Amino acid sequence: MGADRQTVIVESGFGYGVVGADLHVFPDRGPVYLLAAHCPPAEPDRSWLLEQPSRMLNAQFQVVDYRGRTAERAELTDWRESGPRLSAVWLHGPGGQGKTRLAAEFAAESATAGWKVITAVHDGIMRPQGTQDLRADSAKGVLLIVDYADRRPLSHLTWLFSNALLHGPRPTRLVLLARSAVPWPAVRAVLEGHLAGTRDLELTAPATVGERKAMFGTARDCFAAVYGIECSGIAPPDGLEMPEFGLVLALHMAALVAVDTHARGVRSPREMDGITSYLLGRERIHWTSLWENRLEGVNHQTPPGIMGQAVFAAALTGAVNHEDGIAALDRIGLEAPASVLADHGVCYPPQSPGDVLEPLYPDRLAEDFLALSLPGHSISGSPAASWAPKTVRKLGSRSPHGRVPVRSLVFLASAGASNRWPHVAPFVEHLIQADPSLAVAAGSPVLSLLAELDIDDGVLERVAAELPRHGDVNVDVGAATLIERLTPSRVGADRDPAVRSGQYQELAFRLSRAGREREATDAAERAVECARSADDDSSLAIALVYLSEYADRAEQGLRSRAAAKEATELFRGLAAAAPADYEVGLALSLSNRAMSESRVVLTADALADAEQAVRIFARLAQKDPTAYSSGFAMAITSLAGFYQRVLQPAKSLRGAEKAVGLLRERLAAGPATAESDFARSLAADESNLAWSLAVLAESRWGARCKEQSIEALDEALEISRKLAEAIPEAYETDLARIAERLAIYLWNLDRPRDAFAVAQEATAIFTKLAAADPGRHEEELAGAFVVYVRAGVDGRCDLTGPQQAAEQALAIYQRLNLAHPGAHRKNVETARDLVFEVREAARGFPPERRQSWTYEAHWSTLINQDEEWQDASDRRLRIAEMDPKYCANVRSFILRQADDLLAEVLAAFSVTPEALGLREGDTARSWLESRPLLIALKNRAALARR
Repeated sequence: MGADRQTVIVESGFGYGVVGADLHVFPDRGPVYLLAAHCPPAEPDRSWLLEQPSRMLNAQFQVVDYRGRTAERAELTDWRESGPRLSAVWLHGPGGQGKTRLAAEFAAESATAGWKVITAVHDGIMRPQGTQDLRADSAKGVLLIVDYADRRPLSHLTWLFSNALLHGPRPTRLVLLARSAVPWPAVRAVLEGHLAGTRDLELTAPATVGERKAMFGTARDCFAAVYGIECSGIAPPDGLEMPEFGLVLALHMAALVAVDTHARGVRSPREMDGITSYLLGRERIHWTSLWENRLEGVNHQTPPGIMGQAVFAAALTGAVNHEDGIAALDRIGLEAPASVLADHGVCYPPQSPGDVLEPLYPDRLAEDFLALSLPGHSISGSPAASWAPKTVRKLGSRSPHGRVPVRSLVFLASAGASNRWPHVAPFVEHLIQADPSLAVAAGSPVLSLLAELDIDDGVLERVAAELPRHGDVNVDVGAATLIERLTPSRVGADRDPAVRSGQYQELAFRLSRAGREREATDAAERAVECARSADDDSSLAIALVYLSEYADRAEQGLRSRAAAKEATELFRGLAAAAPADYEVGLALSLSNRAMSESRVVLTADALADAEQAVRIFARLAQKDPTAYSSGFAMAITSLAGFYQRVLQPAKSLRGAEKAVGLLRERLAAGPATAESDFARSLAADESNLAWSLAVLAESRWGARCKEQSIEALDEALEISRKLAEAIPEAYETDLARIAERLAIYLWNLDRPRDAFAVAQEATAIFTKLAAADPGRHEEELAGAFVVYVRAGVDGRCDLTGPQQAAEQALAIYQRLNLAHPGAHRKNVETARDLVFEVREAARGFPPERRQSWTYEAHWSTLINQDEEWQDASDRRLRIAEMDPKYCANVRSFILRQADDLLAEVLAAFSVTPEALGLREGDTARSWLESRPLLIALKNRAALARR
């Protein structure tokens, strides 16, 4: 077969293709992202650089020799050469801290080391042309560099991470560059869904004055070489210890201005504002020079004032295609837009052929240009432009086609944030005031920036009113930041404690949606405090219901149980007087109390609470299914899980199937529009369906419908992955637990390789969770390691990871056993055996396949059915076909171990004897004799006496 060949033919416009990777394209918008083979930067012409000194600050041209960041470079190199096959690092820091340049240096070093280096960009940044050969046939691995990762929609990154380029046999590394760490948890969850290792690396400011002086000196000497002069005697500006010189870019700007002023024989500004103003003034000098030289034959028809408008517009729009560039200049009223675009392209050549309005670089300088062009600052050397406010209004609002100007809002808000250019905030405020939905449509990054700006709370309240009532994963993180900003003024403006309670409940809800469960619990606690002072049992009971929910999600069991208990007592009294108004509150509080109490041990009282909640919801759903069927389904799901624990598999299976069916119907019908105090608790979403599917899977497994159990868990896992992609803090724990359960089931079905892949996903997530909160997740991590190791050994997989995992599991269990003597003795023994087994397997001596069930899980399934007997060798025999004498022997064998069997079941499922149905006077033997298996064996054995 011949070599791969691809031909790209373009009649006009933009042509692009790839070899060795996927190309994801929106039907109406073109490629979701663009991939290009990394190329060393071409050395720019010296005279071209000197025309506009700011060009020397563009990291693309690498004018300044790269020095420093030795620790970060060493960490990146170590990360590249070790770890799992697929791994990503989130390289973040403020604009101007040197992320792009560090990535470029790392890319060059990696290419020299034999790695295939590829860049991923998004439309509007640059457009690589023609066919990109991305095959890595002889490379050591693949390194993908992704710039502006925090400004890309999560869905776009999700498509990128699914690209076949990243899932070949070679080691693959992703460097994701970002200013902010806020989007990282969501992105990390997507990557962990692909079994990727993840880490973050923050670029911090040069810490000491000595480091800053050294950086200034290096930059000064490199710039001086471009100018062809000697400047070693030029001292850095005073005040290097000040925060304004904490950015690498600021030091480079100061050095460039020092050299340029020395070359021109003028006085150098010594403060950051003056340095910025000087550089932008040099841009204007270049525009003026081109305009004046038109009389000498230079083809440049755009006056410097018009060029300034075009540069301002480019900072707001970013690079766009020619058609969109014409439309943008038309919107701001520039005549002869085609000519202006051509002249602008001479000053700011596009990185991608066919593009126009290439923005001023670096980004921070573009933000400064926007700020200094707008009125309200006090920098005398940079007078404001009269056209700037109108341009912001035109390009900062929706286009005639309804397109949301995300970049415009991000750049304007970034300029005004952190008190950098506070006079920009009113212009952002005007845009939002005119169209509050604009901020919500722009997504979480813009909402988060708005919360930092000095904007009237009344305007932000109009934005808050546009937030989706029941949340939306695309805005939840920013919505939480916005409501957090507004809550102090909200609660301070109202003396009614019941109203203040509602404001804190709103905050708690938004924080919970953003995965900030502990903060949500604290906010809910404040809602309860306000409700208590209102002297209104109804308001207090409602606040307590929400507190119990959020505390349970935060795994703060004591707070959850106390709140649920008090809410239940209040709602019993309220519902007795007015059942139509308060029965739903009683049902929710009962369900919450049962759930929170069962986290420790499932009691007969908790089971009774859950059953009563289901009965109430059944009545309510029969009268109004639209409003209550979701709550009914969630209550049934809880009860089905309880029935599984108390060895009532038939009831569990019926309930779980009903719950899943109800939730599918409710989700297909769309959200209920009716509002009530409990609308958010009763609103179904995909997380509820995932939970119900997981319970259904467990019920099916207990009913020996094992393949159907796998189907339910597969669906639950896919839903959880999607949710964790958007809000990892809220959903990745559930994702890890579902993945571990699926791995166990797959391993039990003798599918170790499938189990290994899913267990790897679970351990990756639990590893991160345990690092952040070992008290909450370390034991879960050890359990996931055990599954991962067993699947790896039985599947004859690469045992490098399993060997490390077995040793880590042993270390964790030993540490836990020291903290709680005896509590983890069996776990220590299991892990110690596992370490031996995996070492032997690595030497070529894998152990025999072990039994495919745990002792207690085997018996809990077996004793609750009356059709089969399954012995320790996993042989199944139908009781109706067994020899009666053998049945008598089996029955005696089971009863001899009645005490141990009951103790194992109670411990394994964390239930009390009463919850299992033991009454006063019952023994383990008498209880066991009442189970279906023992009854069937007894009846069959009786035939031997006939």
